[in-house]
Amino acid sequence: MASELSWDRNETVLERTDDNWRQACALLATADIRVGGGRPWDMRVHHPATFDRILTRGSLGLGESYMDGWWDCDEVDELITRILRARLDEQVGRAGWLWASLKARLTNLQSPHRAWQVGEVHYDLGNDLYEAMLDPSMAYSCGYWPVAQTLAQAQEAKLDLICQKLQLRPGMSLLDIGCGWGSLMLFAARHYRVQCVGLTVSKAQARLGAEKSRDLPIRFELADYRQFNLQGEQRFDRIASVGMFEHVGHKNYRAYFDMARRCLRDDGLFLLHTIGKNRAGSGIDPWVEKYIFPNGALPSASEIAFYSEDDFVMEDWHNLGEDYDKTLMAWHERFEAAWPALKDRYGERFYRMWRYYLLCCAGTFRARDNQLWQVVLSPSGHAGGYRRPLV
Repeated sequence: MASELSWDRNETVLERTDDNWRQACALLATADIRVGGGRPWDMRVHHPATFDRILTRGSLGLGESYMDGWWDCDEVDELITRILRARLDEQVGRAGWLWASLKARLTNLQSPHRAWQVGEVHYDLGNDLYEAMLDPSMAYSCGYWPVAQTLAQAQEAKLDLICQKLQLRPGMSLLDIGCGWGSLMLFAARHYRVQCVGLTVSKAQARLGAEKSRDLPIRFELADYRQFNLQGEQRFDRIASVGMFEHVGHKNYRAYFDMARRCLRDDGLFLLHTIGKNRAGSGIDPWVEKYIFPNGALPSASEIAFYSEDDFVMEDWHNLGEDYDKTLMAWHERFEAAWPALKDRYGERFYRMWRYYLLCCAGTFRARDNQLWQVVLSPSGHAGGYRRPLV
């Protein structure tokens, strides 16, 4: 097997004569990436079977071979950006992509039973990791950077943007679907004096969030969104869902919007903040799904529009995609700085996995392959029309 070949991680394989090596070098050259080159985005290959693995397994092979130390690159984010801009992902390892897409279409990867897996695998990894990587509010979603100079400023600007788009006023009630550690609810309760209920599938998030919000009108519920408020007895003035829709999946989009509608007052507003893909049916990356977000799926604009139209009027659509590149790079900087204190617990392979995750995702947004949307919806059209705040 390739993994059993003798190799030295400190050496760089500069040249091979087999077909896969030549094919990979030629493909990478079209994206201005050199094997063994000296530029930050060039690949340094340590294992002779690296390109066999990448060409046969595509995204999964690229990420796994990096985790195993088979290749290195000073700027993985820029490498991924160039690969996507040159559309090399469409030429390599398509069988893996097609199987992942087919599996998602034929099975409900986000069923009520599976919904808890992402909490256990990802969000419950360790609050120490997230406290080190994120800003003090622990907002784990795209920041807003038009005037921000730091991660904390960008996240505060994002939280305030959401509150302004929702037109929050003192005394209102806010439901946060997929509330994380409660960054939005804490901000809204403190600055807009609203009462909040947050839903999460992560025990670690609910526990820490409850501690942070002890003196505020905030309640965390450990619940799958489909099982919340089944009879519609609770009605909220406003609903927000920030960075959670990526875990819903197309087989559950209808149930998701139906749930939001039964929880929202007739004159309310609903803000959906989600990563999205440019084309329907292309929203699954095999490596990210396997190692980072189990059962994840990114929606397209057409899917959001189609599945929401029975319940809502679309009031506003805002693309913040380029801001996620900056956010991910800021998280990476903080992760690298904190790693000496984390390495004994998490280990070297986790370090390479997490580094690849942050930098690879930054590259997808820089290449505009991924987008970040904030969509404002109302049940039947906002009285007097809706105007996006000028911030």
